[in-house]
Amino acid sequence: MFLRHCELHNFRSWDHLSLDLQPGITVFVGANGQGKTNFLEGINYLATLRSHRVSGDGPLIHEGADSAQLAATAVHNRRELTVALDIHTGKTNQATINTSPCRPRDILGVISTVLFAPEDLSLVRGDPAGRRAYLDDLLIQRRPRLRGVTNDYDKILRQRNALLKSASMALRHGYRTSAGASALATLDAWDAQLARVGAQLVAARLHLLRTIAPLVARNYAELAPHSRPVHLSYTSIPQITVEDCEAGLPLDMDYLEAALLAGLAEKRDREIERGITLAGPHRDDLTVLLGVQPAKGFASHGESWSLALALRLAAYDLLTADGTEPILLLDDVFAELDRYRREALAAVAAKAEQTLITAAVGEDLPTELHVAATHTVSTVGEASHRISLLDGILTDDPTLNEPDLAELGSVEAGSAEPQPAVPGSVEAGSVEAGSAESRSVKPGTVVSGSADRADPVQAGPTQTDAAQTHPAQVEQPEEVDGQ
Repeated sequence: MFLRHCELHNFRSWDHLSLDLQPGITVFVGANGQGKTNFLEGINYLATLRSHRVSGDGPLIHEGADSAQLAATAVHNRRELTVALDIHTGKTNQATINTSPCRPRDILGVISTVLFAPEDLSLVRGDPAGRRAYLDDLLIQRRPRLRGVTNDYDKILRQRNALLKSASMALRHGYRTSAGASALATLDAWDAQLARVGAQLVAARLHLLRTIAPLVARNYAELAPHSRPVHLSYTSIPQITVEDCEAGLPLDMDYLEAALLAGLAEKRDREIERGITLAGPHRDDLTVLLGVQPAKGFASHGESWSLALALRLAAYDLLTADGTEPILLLDDVFAELDRYRREALAAVAAKAEQTLITAAVGEDLPTELHVAATHTVSTVGEASHRISLLDGILTDDPTLNEPDLAELGSVEAGSAEPQPAVPGSVEAGSVEAGSAESRSVKPGTVVSGSADRADPVQAGPTQTDAAQTHPAQVEQPEEVDGQ
């Protein structure tokens, strides 16, 4: 799978970005604060319907705008699909596939990605929420229908927590309020719903854990051959015997549901006191062990990075084995890795059908990636968010300034004759990296900018024709949390 085209409108720092892409490695080089991470975040959001940086959609919308739009054309087995998504706060998000309206969760599975970012260190050192998100994102990419399960669980959990707060208020008032009495009377019904849907989510996570654990162990052994072996375990309520599940025994849904009900009953009094649900998959954790010690608190800095990378590479291996090689997104991570881990990650990137890499400076990247890169992209001008494609040129070269970029033309592949630059979005990949043509001329094509601007470089803040940049606005059935 690869992306042929991507557009962002009013997403994060981008007023508008329209970018043509091709298979292979594309490197985005530029100073911090120029929108490189935001670009990768937008692509990953289309694949997972969530940000890896924030929990809500509000921060994704450009300051002063009411909504943000994302769109991308994916090519898989010679078939093209274009997905588009309108992101709102306070109302349901809207989506289309090939301009046909659909529910946002229906676009899951059209684009497959694996993102490795500096935030991934929290997979080892952070709170359980990040590790649960790792499992759930991978589950949903493999089986998009599970998005409905997670949405249902979140909805039931919110309702149950509201009832517990009412019951807590009733307890403080001696059970004299009608709202508190009603909450206590209906809590059993919500317990049953939470256990039923929660059992589906726990079963899916445990099945995934069985599959991915050996892949994580193998990748970690390759990244850190002299370290202790890694083991993954799922930590849940005591009533769920995870060891039996990990041993390969069939996952009994009735058993899991009964175990969750028992866990809720055991914690009922404490839940009423605190007004929150204390048992269920929203409290579970993916435990990462090095030898017999938990990696959180015992792994060194290098071991922690190796574990985080092993988790992401295992996800890449699993999705590829499923038949859809994901797009590999590497967000400024090479600066965080030592030479050995850089080379290991570069080897995977070189084999992927499409890899998009960001870096603050070109020197952060291994030499083999410079050689293998199909395209090098420079971001210049912090205020204007300019992007230009410069095949075969290290774009952090201080001799390459904005006037140089403005003069760049495009070159036909295999031809030394420069062609006039075309305003707006121009297909990437006009020159093969390292070719004689790319050395004899400055081969670059501007790939971003407003369609109605004559300047072929500026990706600036002007508005474009709404029909060209906005995914279709459609009425959708109500979704939980806009998903």
